[in-house]
Amino acid sequence: MEVRAESKGLVEFKDDRVFTWPTLVAKEFLAAIFVTVGLLFYSYVVDAPLRELSNPGQAENPAKAPWYFLGLQEALVYFDPWFAGVALPSLIIVGLILIPYLDINPKGNGYYTFKERKFAVSIFVLGYIYWYILIYIGTALRGPFWAFFWPWEKWTHDFPTPPPLHDMPLPLGVILMMGFYFVGLVLPAMVNRNFFNKLGIIRYVLTMGLLLTMIGTVIKMVLRLSFSIKYIIATPWINI
Repeated sequence: MEVRAESKGLVEFKDDRVFTWPTLVAKEFLAAIFVTVGLLFYSYVVDAPLRELSNPGQAENPAKAPWYFLGLQEALVYFDPWFAGVALPSLIIVGLILIPYLDINPKGNGYYTFKERKFAVSIFVLGYIYWYILIYIGTALRGPFWAFFWPWEKWTHDFPTPPPLHDMPLPLGVILMMGFYFVGLVLPAMVNRNFFNKLGIIRYVLTMGLLLTMIGTVIKMVLRLSFSIKYIIATPWINI
């Protein structure tokens, strides 16, 4: 909105905004047409990856879910089923639902550039990259018996036995878990006090809690692959 002063003392308001219809909708319709044409051309050139009919008497090895579920299937390697199959998807859904209530950026409605939405765009890009990395690992790097193979390695049933997994000592695991969330919640609030004040304590805790959980899943994967750590906290009732 631009305000312009006139010589007669009148003030003219020049609105630089446009209507959604037809300006935006027309562009979206054209974009949808181009995408549809591109998909039709791609489907004509590239055959669908159909395989032979399934045989109940001879299961495939490895047995893989459809590609859109391979992220969850890969997450089951690093986490307990209750977390990878229930808690993690639930957190993703709840986090997406909470976005409109956690986002206090005044330009959150109608502005999508990185300049205007640095924090939101960065988090979304990192989340998508992380999820598609899981899908890629499950698709291209998991061979027979769900063993891990690098892209240059040939899939074979004769592969070295992976090193045994071990759990962290319970006191150390509890300290590390609590310390991770404590530092992750307190340190950003101390470094960027303005960010904390704008969000408020409830929005801040929810935002940083979801972000730290996403970062923590990556750290847990690194610990599993690098140090063969199965669980951070292992108890007779629950494993984290």
